[in-house]
Amino acid sequence: MPVGSFDDLSAALLEAVRAHPSAVGLVLLGSAARSEAARRDEWSDHDFFVIAADGKGDEVRDVRAWLPDAHRIVSVAREGAIGFAVLYDDGHLMEFAAATGAELGGAVLVHHDVVLDGDGTLAAMVEAADRRAAAEPEADPANDTALALVKLMVGVGRARRGEVLSGGEMVRQWAVKHLVLAIRARIPTQVTTRESIDPSRRFEKAYPEIGARLTAALASPVEEAARGLHALARDVLEPGWDAFPSRAADVVAARLGWDAASTRR
Repeated sequence: MPVGSFDDLSAALLEAVRAHPSAVGLVLLGSAARSEAARRDEWSDHDFFVIAADGKGDEVRDVRAWLPDAHRIVSVAREGAIGFAVLYDDGHLMEFAAATGAELGGAVLVHHDVVLDGDGTLAAMVEAADRRAAAEPEADPANDTALALVKLMVGVGRARRGEVLSGGEMVRQWAVKHLVLAIRARIPTQVTTRESIDPSRRFEKAYPEIGARLTAALASPVEEAARGLHALARDVLEPGWDAFPSRAADVVAARLGWDAASTRR
């Protein structure tokens, strides 16, 4: 979808929700929010929540009946009980939840834009989300680093026994997740955009050099990728940080038979 038509589709979506007899609210999320318009590009999709009146959740989940330009929808995929991924014929994607306020009670709202709140449900949801965010424990980068190292060891072990798919997931997904969390907690950046839902989002913008190195490591086979991540952790986190789990990093390298010089540069 051309970027210039993004707001037009947002407006059509709002009108469709307004017209639905069982819908009482709409909140646009991520780059669909007006506050995030500057970061939209050709790959931006529409993320949102549609709020149904109490007891009317199933009615708003008949999404082909009310989404704009329904004749252009090529697929409606379900994600759990209340989530949807709707693909249009031009490749534009809508990812959203259609649910009552109670069904969305634990929702996290980051980069949001409440555009319709007929019964106050969204105001209460935003307030509850802010309270949960304030109560979140502080980041523990030492714990995340230790977890990243363990995931690397487990992933390589699985790959060596022939479970390359599972091992790759452990290295490329779980180890990276914890490593990214540790880096965000430990290394200052001028990019202040909150990415609490998925800390890997816009990581390259916040940490261009580290991001390039991480991406290069992940392009390698599983064990080579793991070694690259292990070295990256030691290079960017260990110097000057007493809480870095150095002993754990040494043990992981020894357990995997890696040359210490190649994992501690």
